[in-house]
Amino acid sequence: MTESPNSFSELLKDVLADYEIKLEKAPNGELSIQVPVAYWQTVAQILRDDERLHFEQLTDLCGVDYLSYGNDEWETEQVSSQGYSRGVDAFGPGRFDWQQRPEVQDFAERFGVTLHLLSIKHNRRLRLRTHPEGDVMPVVPSLVEVWNSANWFEREAFDLFGIVFEGHPDLRRLLTDYGFVGHPFRKDFPLIGNVTVRYSEEKQRVVYEAVEIEPRVTVPRVVRRDSRYLEAGSEQDV
Repeated sequence: MTESPNSFSELLKDVLADYEIKLEKAPNGELSIQVPVAYWQTVAQILRDDERLHFEQLTDLCGVDYLSYGNDEWETEQVSSQGYSRGVDAFGPGRFDWQQRPEVQDFAERFGVTLHLLSIKHNRRLRLRTHPEGDVMPVVPSLVEVWNSANWFEREAFDLFGIVFEGHPDLRRLLTDYGFVGHPFRKDFPLIGNVTVRYSEEKQRVVYEAVEIEPRVTVPRVVRRDSRYLEAGSEQDV
C-alpha cells in the first residue's frame, strides 16, 4: 500500500517541529525541507535515528552558488538568416560581462548545500538543504559522523565551491590540482581560469603562470530547418 505524501509531510512537521524547517512539495509529490544551518547536524541526526523516519543512507550531497540566480541568457525575440542568436547578446550564470558581474553583497544567501536521503526501511526519499553562513568562506557543519558517505561529497563541494565543512576529518581538494587557485564552480570564477599550467623544458617541472588570453564567451549555434529561419532569409533577399 502506497503511503500518502501528506501523511509523510505531517510526520516531518511533527518530528522536526522545534527546528524551524520549511517544507516544500514538488508536483510529483517529492518532499524537500530547508533547515537553518544552526540545526543542520541536529536535524540530520534525527532523520537518521528516529525510527519513524530512518533515513539510513545519504545518496548525494552537492553545493550550489545562487550568484546571478534568475538571470536568463536564453530569451530573445531576434531572428536572422542564421537563426536565433541565443546567449550572444545576453549574459547568464557564468557568462555575464566580467566588468558588470553580479556583486556578492546582492545575495543574502549566496551558497547552498543540498543532499538527498534514502530510507530503505520505509521506502522514502527526501531532499534536505541549507544555506551556509558567509559569502567568501561559507561554513556548514560536516555530516561525516552522521553518514560516512558524506566524506567525499563534502570534499567535492569544498573543492568546487569553497564551502567549508566544519569538523570534516580530512577536508582537502578532491578534483582539482594541488596548486589550483580558486573554486571553479563559483559563478564569479573566470571561464579562462586564474593561472596557466604548463611543463617547462628548461626547468624540467610543471610551472604556473599568469593567464595571457582575454575572457570571452563561446556560445554554440544549432542550425536546423525551421520556417522562422527561412522567413528571415527570404526577407533578406528582398
